[in-house]
Amino acid sequence: MQLQGKRVGFALTGSHCTYEEIWPQIQKLVELGVEVYPIASYTVANTDTRFGYGGDIVAKFQKLTGKQVIIDIVDAEPIGPKKPFDVMIIAPCTGNTVAKLANALTDTGVLMAAKAHLRNLKPLVLAISTNDGLSMNGKNIGVLMNTRNVYFVPLGQDNPVQKPNSLVADMSLIVPTLELALDNKQIQPVMIERTMRAVK
Repeated sequence: MQLQGKRVGFALTGSHCTYEEIWPQIQKLVELGVEVYPIASYTVANTDTRFGYGGDIVAKFQKLTGKQVIIDIVDAEPIGPKKPFDVMIIAPCTGNTVAKLANALTDTGVLMAAKAHLRNLKPLVLAISTNDGLSMNGKNIGVLMNTRNVYFVPLGQDNPVQKPNSLVADMSLIVPTLELALDNKQIQPVMIERTMRAVK
């Protein structure tokens, strides 16, 4: 399915080292004629790290999409009744977000948006970035892989030597994953061999 003219909710969570892989994908969606609605977790908006300042990250997100970034739970709640998105993606999707989503917790704007979107029986795509995907969070990823209307950007071990439990999606596959998710199909293969990524 073509993405042109589609409405995509695009949510960022706190895998700060991954944002430089995310921005080009958002730009690509905009260039394809997608209406991108930005959503960010409280951690993204309010944490300053060596990878950037929260305020700057939100400002860049807003500039790329041309829309006000949804951050608060209250602002995300209307996504349920208003049904604004054809598809929603969380990229990067941290282990913390994975665990909460798998256990039906709602304590961020991103989680509220995701659950509000899922209630409308529309596709939710996850682009995992977590250091414990093959340990503590393995069970939660399994739960979500078996959840209706949840799809995954293909993922693999990004550095099995230094971080043997880490799983990160190949962000360059966001667009084709979204296209197939709109047709209620999971892109394959889901588990891939990733290029080795240096520890940041």
